This record gives sequence, structure tokens and C-alpha cells, in this order.
Amino acid sequence: MHNGLCTDPDDGASEADETEFKSLTREEAQALRDRLPLVSPWRVVAAQAAAGLVMAAVCGGFTGTGAAVWSALYGAATVVVPTALLARGMARVSRLSEVKANVAAFNFMFWEFLKIGVSVAMLAAAAKVVPDLNWPAMLVTLVVCMKMNWLALLWRGRVTTTRS
Repeated sequence: MHNGLCTDPDDGASEADETEFKSLTREEAQALRDRLPLVSPWRVVAAQAAAGLVMAAVCGGFTGTGAAVWSALYGAATVVVPTALLARGMARVSRLSEVKANVAAFNFMFWEFLKIGVSVAMLAAAAKVVPDLNWPAMLVTLVVCMKMNWLALLWRGRVTTTRS
């Protein structure tokens, strides 16, 4: 009895229907790189830092307290410092000419886990590091800085809008 939820692997699908993998020539790979240019990770780090400074100014103007400014700056640092660490680690790895895919994947995972660990450690230390910590100012700034990663998609041209 077929309930429509599960499909049989032999429902007429054949291996011929699957798309074959095709290696790119050097010229095709270069054309793809030219069409999809990379955004420097340092540009993302700079955007995060700028957003953090803007948020610190907004928090200072809104609350009028130095504690909110320092909290916002610490929230920005909680994003910027680990992201810069990741960018530095990945830049070092990308300079190696013969990096195999599995080594590159391992290196990315290593630096990403290190980034997460540093972020969590900085958040855990926030109450001790920042006197009179203003949690809302820190967390809102942290979220705004993290969202700067989406700008990288806009800079790269991946996110487009169509107008009719």
C-alpha cells in the first residue's frame, strides 16, 4: 500500500537521469571565478567593526551612559575578534598551493570551531570584563555585527532584486 509519503528507489529513476559530474577546464574555472568574485574576509571584519562603532554611538546616545557604550563595544568585539581570527587562519591555509579538499575542509572546521569557542568564552567573561554590563546593548550590537555577514552576499552579487 502506497501512502504517498515514501518513494520506492526503483520508481523508474535510472542512473542515466542523474547529472554527470564534469570537470571544468582552466578557462571555464577562470570564467567562473571572474563571474563570482570573492569578497575579502577582511572587508567583512571591517564592516562588523564599523557596525559595532555605530551601535556603540547609538547606545550611548539612546541611554546616555558609558556602561551601554562599553557593553556595545564588547558585543562588537565578541563578533569581530573571532571573525578576524577565522579570517587570519583561513588566509594562511589558502596560501598553500596544493591544499587537498579534505585538508581544506578540516582547516575550515578547525578555525570555525575556534571562532565559536572564542565567542562563547568572551560572552561568558562579559560580566567580569565590562563593569555595569548592559546586556541588551551588548546583545543587540552582537546581533547587528553578526548580520554584517549578509552584506558579503550583497557585495558579491549573489543577492539580487528584480524589478519589472
